[in-house]
Amino acid sequence: MSRPEHLAPPEVFYNEEEARKYTQNSRMIDIQVQMSERAVELLALPDDSPCYLLDLGCGSGLSGSVLEDQGHTWVGIDISTAMLEVAVEREVEGDLVLGDLGQGVPFRAGAFDGAVSISALQWLCNADKKTHNPVKRLYAFFSSLFAALSRTGRAVFQFYPENNEQVELVTAQAMKAGFFGGIVVDYPNSTKAKKFFLVLMTGGAMPMPKALGGPEDGQNGGVSYTSKREQMKKMRGKPLKRSREWILEKKERRRRQGKDVRADTKYTGRKRSGRF
Repeated sequence: MSRPEHLAPPEVFYNEEEARKYTQNSRMIDIQVQMSERAVELLALPDDSPCYLLDLGCGSGLSGSVLEDQGHTWVGIDISTAMLEVAVEREVEGDLVLGDLGQGVPFRAGAFDGAVSISALQWLCNADKKTHNPVKRLYAFFSSLFAALSRTGRAVFQFYPENNEQVELVTAQAMKAGFFGGIVVDYPNSTKAKKFFLVLMTGGAMPMPKALGGPEDGQNGGVSYTSKREQMKKMRGKPLKRSREWILEKKERRRRQGKDVRADTKYTGRKRSGRF
């Protein structure tokens, strides 16, 4: 199967039809949520306060919804107008910016506590136009991101490298821009579950987080994303997604942001016949 980044530039590939298909596919949503929650875990954010995060290649806001579910405020940037329009229709809580990551991120220095990116970084490794140079575009992106993060911030990228050369390309440009860090590979022995995460740090060299599915994780290659997510939620005492408590918390956050929200009633959060 052809890789999407080989078929067309992202702003062309993710047209209105593809954007809606991507956002309505239940399997795609589940995978996106799993990878987003893992990315947030690798950010190693403080537990005692919400953070201001940047979602790079935010698309229709699926990963941003994970950030807001965990109580964080976020800003998303994406090159696809169709994807951002779907995000607006979904009424995501983050602010949205239309922009090309290869030209750098347009934010003031030290604005963000951290950044996440799901399935977007590999697009920068291609030259979609005659004027595109992947090395220069990656450096422009990473150097502007480094400036936009606080000096204790991290950035975590889940991406699909095509080969080892792409891994070396992105890591070399990230280190050149000032970052420390490296690659974390979850479930390295699994064909389907294997995931690459580029974990970047701004404040100097620190121990890299452990990968899932390896001997040090007590795993034999099996996948346990779901159980780990449920354990984390229970540890933090946060309500499960789509429960009444979760819905009430989300509505209260929207009220604090000055948005119009329907009044709470005894029917709030109640499952209805025929709806899932």
